[in-house]
Amino acid sequence: MSREASVERNTKETQIKLKLNVDGVGESDIITGVGFFDHMLEGFTRHGLFDLYVRVTGDLHVDDHHTIEDTGIVLGTAIKEAIGDKKGIRRYGSCILPMDETLVLCAIDLSGRPYFVFDGEFQGNKMGTMSTEMVKEFFYAISYTAGMNLHLRVLSGGNDHHIAEGMFKSFAKALDQATSFDPRIKDVLSTKGTL
Repeated sequence: MSREASVERNTKETQIKLKLNVDGVGESDIITGVGFFDHMLEGFTRHGLFDLYVRVTGDLHVDDHHTIEDTGIVLGTAIKEAIGDKKGIRRYGSCILPMDETLVLCAIDLSGRPYFVFDGEFQGNKMGTMSTEMVKEFFYAISYTAGMNLHLRVLSGGNDHHIAEGMFKSFAKALDQATSFDPRIKDVLSTKGTL
């Protein structure tokens, strides 16, 4: 049975509908109004083998902040709902992903305790119409709403597009690993007996 979640969030700044299937095949149908962000989410979907549907109407006449941050909030909520009680999952996931000159590390613990560490810099202010500063805000929003410990670190890199894409893809691979089942894990992977 697929682990799925559908989440809607409506504010004065954004209206978002999102559906996530953690046990998908990498299919996406994404329209946020920010082309580069759509491209990043499509990469996340494909490389994590998730199915993701997203529709966002945001106040892009102001800037892209609310659209991207709120999408992170909704995606984090969907991840949390889709994985449920976490019984049988590996809980931890990591990936060191190369993208040309760029090398990105992502490590995840689906502990239920949010914590976010980000170590990376961009050269410019924009990638297409997406603000580079919103990459950090997006992942911060996911980590706190999903209740995950998330580390993202750029080990080397120079091209902003490659750095951002490396982050989204390494996050996808790490999340796929963390949410996957291990038949040896009968309950939750914790000495406490709960997450």
